Amino acid sequence: MGSRVCDCRLAVSTGVPTAVLYGSLSLFVSILHNVFLLYYVETFVSVYKIDKLSFWVGETVFLIWNSLNDPLFGWLNVLFSSFSQINVVEVSLPLHYNFFLSPLYRRSGPQISSPEVVLKRLAFLVCLCLYDGFLTVVDLNHNALLADLAVSAYDRTRLNFHCSLFSALGSLSVFLSYCVWDKGDFYSFRLFCVALAAVSALGFTAVSRLLKGRFQKEACLRQDEALKLKELSIGQSPLTQQEKPVTLGEYLRQLSKHRNFMWFASMNLVQVFHCHFNNNFFPLFLEHLLSDSISASTGSILLGISYIAPHLNNLYFLTLCQRYGVYAVIRWLFLVKLALSVAMLLAGADQVYLLCIFIASNRVFTEGTCKLLNLVITDLVDEDFVVNQRQQAASALLFGMVALVTKPGQTFAPLIGTWLLCVYTGYDIFERNSIQDSAAAMASAVSGQAGFTVPLRQGCFYLLVFVPISCALLQLLAWSRFTLHGRRLQGVKAQRQGTQHRHLMDVKAI
Repeated sequence: MGSRVCDCRLAVSTGVPTAVLYGSLSLFVSILHNVFLLYYVETFVSVYKIDKLSFWVGETVFLIWNSLNDPLFGWLNVLFSSFSQINVVEVSLPLHYNFFLSPLYRRSGPQISSPEVVLKRLAFLVCLCLYDGFLTVVDLNHNALLADLAVSAYDRTRLNFHCSLFSALGSLSVFLSYCVWDKGDFYSFRLFCVALAAVSALGFTAVSRLLKGRFQKEACLRQDEALKLKELSIGQSPLTQQEKPVTLGEYLRQLSKHRNFMWFASMNLVQVFHCHFNNNFFPLFLEHLLSDSISASTGSILLGISYIAPHLNNLYFLTLCQRYGVYAVIRWLFLVKLALSVAMLLAGADQVYLLCIFIASNRVFTEGTCKLLNLVITDLVDEDFVVNQRQQAASALLFGMVALVTKPGQTFAPLIGTWLLCVYTGYDIFERNSIQDSAAAMASAVSGQAGFTVPLRQGCFYLLVFVPISCALLQLLAWSRFTLHGRRLQGVKAQRQGTQHRHLMDVKAI
């Protein structure tokens, strides 16, 4: 036993803080994922010439898989609870990197046989689903570590602070990728992605082993304490019994009675919708609201700011969370979103500088709110642990169930947005041959017949301001019913810390 403890201490002799190690995992994930999201569509559509039907079928299947894989892998984590999150991540990493690189090594060109066309369609579907599957394994267990590494709000906020800092650094890979991206010559881009994957793999492996060593050290120290307790408890009856494994049906019934989870999921569904609405329609707003007033370079600067600023802005939000609590900060962000949207509506679409500020800040504040929600989910993990008297927190499973309920917002965003735009202006985003003429003709033709139809620019403006107003009102309503804050949250954390410590000591003594 003594030699094992000695080995553990040698494994974590490094003085790097745990928060830095945990945050750096975000860096090695984001440098790959940002590049994949930016280029996978253009790679398959423009380089490999996949047809439109295959693309939409693949995206539809991906939508279903993307919603189901989070709770699926979360439940597998519960079934195989003997494996730590670090062990699961280490096993999944090679496959994750393999499917990141797989789109770069497929045949392209006009002379492709019919069987190869079928294989290319399957390749798109398999690559997209398997990449997302193994990314989910890595991301889900990384998020679950947030609930397992710390219980106090201060420590969790500090961990999330380092995640935001390293994620901002990881976003720089997108700007570097522009230097080597060329649809006509893929060689340089392939080398760049291989190098990026190698850096990510080496960094992730090194950091995960350091974290694993730190876990082993804590386990060894706890076993030492358990041996001492065992000597004191000889002849006494066991204080705890082995927990009966909970079935999926029982867990779902427990979750359906978890009122705070239901209110949070409702609020988060609207948040996911708003985040992806901003992502989907950002270029459209730039084109139809600002293209005549700002240069292309200014537009690219706005796009870059909206991409990097949420990570940096989140560092400030997290300091506010340490002082005032996560619940209060999120409520303030909803109020700020509502106030800015109403102010923009009153100012009108002709205020160009205000439009620039609003378009950028709207996305920055919305994405910033999204990045704070993991802290709330970890609090829900604590409440679930206490209310259902669990011996082990179901962290990954709860993160997965949140994703199951909220990820449909990713699909609702483009569907509802394009429908509203078509209703207001008659503009169909999928028919772009004569956009300007058809939109103007539609607006003038129906101006005297249907009063609700407006010109395209005005319709985009209404969409820009009314969507955040509606989202903010719905979120404030749901958030006002969320009770896991203040004294309630402090009581839950105190119970979890006491129960978990007692359980660890008693079980190991037995």
